[in-house]
Amino acid sequence: MRNDNKKFDTALIRDLAVLLDETNLSEIELEQGDTRIRVARQMSISAPVSVAPAAPAPAAAAPSPAPAADNKPHPGTVTSPMVGTAYLAPEPGAGVFVQVGDKVSEGQTILIIEAMKTMNHIPSTKSGIVKEILVEDAQPVEFGEPLIIVE
Repeated sequence: MRNDNKKFDTALIRDLAVLLDETNLSEIELEQGDTRIRVARQMSISAPVSVAPAAPAPAAAAPSPAPAADNKPHPGTVTSPMVGTAYLAPEPGAGVFVQVGDKVSEGQTILIIEAMKTMNHIPSTKSGIVKEILVEDAQPVEFGEPLIIVE
């Protein structure tokens, strides 16, 4: 077995390390027959990865005040409770759940978020009038992303 270890392709290992940097993955593992190669980041390598997102943080901070500003004047902002795909209608070709100007009741379904092939009905968090719909039909959404504003 020691002879097999000496036959590892060091160029492949270097390529995997470069791939880790390019993709921001924490580890890559390959297995071929009896040979298994695992390349993982060390804690010291993770520090520069943390620093790299710190540079875009001011850019990320710029959009953050906008939702914060939206939340202050619009306490009826309904945010996404999960990552998924937002749908404004119950099925393709059907009418939308709500439109701007519609009156909604607390708990009324205002859209659906598909996550892991499950359709999750998203309710209005308060009664009022739909002032703004912030997503488009079939748009991917993130956890906490503003969806609709109800006043």
